[in-house]
Amino acid sequence: MTEPSTRTGALRLVLGDQMSDGLSALRDLDPAADEVLMAEVRDEATYVRHHKQKIALVFAAMRKFAVRLEARGVRVRYVRIDDPDSTGSIAGELDRALGDGRFARVVLTECGEWRLAEALAGFAAAAPVPVEVREDDRFLCSHDRFRRWAAGKSQLRMEFFYREMRRDTGLLMDGREPVGGQWNYDKENRRKLPKDVRPPARVRIPPDGLTREAIADVERLFPEHFGETAKFGWPTTAEEAEQVFAAFLTDILPGFGDWQDAMAEGQPWLWHGMISTSLNLGLLDPLDVCRRAAAAYEARRAPLNAVEGFVRQILGWREFVRGIYWLKVPEYRARNALAADRTLPDFYWTAATGMACVADAVRQTRAHAYAHHIQRLMVTGNLAMLLGVHPDEIDDWYMTVYADAFEWVEMPNTRGMATFADGGIVGSKPYAASGAYIDRMSDHCGGCRYDVKAKAGPRACPFNRLYWGFLERNRDRLRDNPRLAMPYRTLDGFGPARRQALLEEAEACRRELGAAPRA
Repeated sequence: MTEPSTRTGALRLVLGDQMSDGLSALRDLDPAADEVLMAEVRDEATYVRHHKQKIALVFAAMRKFAVRLEARGVRVRYVRIDDPDSTGSIAGELDRALGDGRFARVVLTECGEWRLAEALAGFAAAAPVPVEVREDDRFLCSHDRFRRWAAGKSQLRMEFFYREMRRDTGLLMDGREPVGGQWNYDKENRRKLPKDVRPPARVRIPPDGLTREAIADVERLFPEHFGETAKFGWPTTAEEAEQVFAAFLTDILPGFGDWQDAMAEGQPWLWHGMISTSLNLGLLDPLDVCRRAAAAYEARRAPLNAVEGFVRQILGWREFVRGIYWLKVPEYRARNALAADRTLPDFYWTAATGMACVADAVRQTRAHAYAHHIQRLMVTGNLAMLLGVHPDEIDDWYMTVYADAFEWVEMPNTRGMATFADGGIVGSKPYAASGAYIDRMSDHCGGCRYDVKAKAGPRACPFNRLYWGFLERNRDRLRDNPRLAMPYRTLDGFGPARRQALLEEAEACRRELGAAPRA
């Protein structure tokens, strides 16, 4: 082995969600002395049984980014998933790359998941060379900046964080005040899609040779994983991501504000950006996309309710949940504030249910590794909360089924917003709703097997059967929440006998749907 005094250059790690030319780990790279390590490893592909499209997306993006680096004269040590000498883990591949003694240090950008951060910290503690961990400044709010904002606050609310980020960046600002006089146009994002309005055609990216090769590898090596690959159409390079985003700005953004919360049978994309995978892999820059959306408003190409809603999702919500994740892990991973104790019903995987809204969401999730935020929050998330599904099981499902799911963004959305398992860290109340919400925001109920107007019995909408029982079951935990004062006043007016009947109706529904007590 080479003596430490003769080691030169740096081994620079690039992870699968770090496909950015400006990645901090790649700055000051010396092509003559340094080498980039990229590794497809089983540990990352199987810690949950990721959707086949997600694994194929990450592998294809990695392979193309390696080609991109090599075209710039950068040496890349690339480990494919079927490399017979692979150790199967990122830390193991770092150890293996250091084995020939050529490198004086390791440089990496902080990773996005606590699990992997712990593994890399263990590697760094035992490594024969210094390990430099750089900030991931592709995000707009650093960990330190978020901690300073959160310090001393009894409640952490996205709305107030979002306002600070607007001021920091100047996005949609008129001096120190918001353009248009309002910070938030959420109330103008809730229109139901009329029957005569059809969503516009969307740009999807046909798989090229490298992507087809990645898909074939996934089908061969991970046949038991959830999902289908036949309709794969995700961007895997910065250029492809730009093509999708440019079409969104021109053709889709003008309608995004009105129909942001709408749902429609058999319509997976509607007016949504379809850029979350590209943002989370690093193929698009979040500040750039926000600035370009704001420029569309300034040029009168898109209304303010559309542009503000788009900017809020990225500058506000995306940055906020990342801040919460790193502020609260690892303790956040164990939160179960509502003492949920049921199993996840099989239809979350199979779509074999008479609930039209749930079946549609699961079918499109299986086909595309995608569902938009209202489906995730108010259909699959709301139902899991009403059923009392244990947070570990619903966390595993969301991490498994979506191509844009990384734990920093998935867990606060799931344990926080969707199921209130964090007890109110992310959201100010549980987003529990009966079938009336789904009927108001979608066309699902008209053709559903269940009756959205009925409140009890096997033909009644399960969301209705579960809603009041959920509130009664969690009375001691939720009664003092001021945002639930009205439904609890209604519940109190029912009297003890009716409240007991509601509990029994909800329990019967839970068991009929397959949400059994966990062993």
